[in-house]
Amino acid sequence: MQNRLQGPHLNNFKICIRKFHIRQSLICISMTIFTFIFSTPTIASDSSQLNTRALAATCANCHGTDGKAQKDAIVPGLAGLKADYITEQMKAFKSGTRAATIMHQIAKGYNDEQVKQLADYFASQK
Repeated sequence: MQNRLQGPHLNNFKICIRKFHIRQSLICISMTIFTFIFSTPTIASDSSQLNTRALAATCANCHGTDGKAQKDAIVPGLAGLKADYITEQMKAFKSGTRAATIMHQIAKGYNDEQVKQLADYFASQK
């Protein structure tokens, strides 16, 4: 059997294949850029949520996962408390006006924005 693609026909075929691959690559690149541009707010939102959950995880050892303390726990749960109440208590721990064994040291490690994030997060937990 003889191969039909020989000589100039083979070269034309190779050129068509290259053009096809270039076109396909350009389409893939365009789709990737399009997806990135229109999903950036979602990524930023996901990043912010991830950051907040990471902050909340630092409270889990004492206050329970997502602020839900175990039954009969000595340390209170934070889930469902009002955000303003949590913020007030964190400020009191920071300033030393509320007695604590370790919370006054822990509270000093958070800035006001982080305290707000934590308060809002735990207030939203039920």
